[in-house]
Amino acid sequence: MKKIVIFASGAGSNAENIIAHFKNSNTANVVAVLTNNASAKVIERAENHGVSAFVFNKTELSDGTVSQKINALQPDLIVLAGFLLMFPKEIIENYPDKVINIHPALLPKYGGKGMYGMKVHQSVLESDDSETGITIHYVNEKYDEGAVIFQATTIVEDCTTAEEIAQKVHELEYKHFPEVIEKLITQ
Repeated sequence: MKKIVIFASGAGSNAENIIAHFKNSNTANVVAVLTNNASAKVIERAENHGVSAFVFNKTELSDGTVSQKINALQPDLIVLAGFLLMFPKEIIENYPDKVINIHPALLPKYGGKGMYGMKVHQSVLESDDSETGITIHYVNEKYDEGAVIFQATTIVEDCTTAEEIAQKVHELEYKHFPEVIEKLITQ
């Protein structure tokens, strides 16, 4: 059985969707959720599914504590699902092509430090883009610059608010993220 570890910083709807997808799988399961936010809803969502959640601070992310935790879990894939901190180079190097992220836009558009969540959707709205989407990519030492694994698009020319765009993007995330993870983990 392959092991997935998820990192998230907030509500955790994508994390919960991934946990649910693999809950009765014969190929993989989510063994832990790690978060840098002690009040993140992802903790409750994980625990409701019987998945352990671990909270760490920024110092523990950079001093090797989190790396030791990951090594103890021995994951086959590390999934960033709404994780907002720069991911440590040491972990990326220890798990080459085993750390992935999802971004709520079609990279390279609307990526980089500070571009997450509603900030991305607001930028799409203000740019009058006719479409947006999601990008699932490998994580490297720069925000949102790793090699693209998968992209999916949705038309947003009929959207008048960032919230409407967010809803369409979430639908893509919920549909495609678990499928892409499954393909990667069974390769």
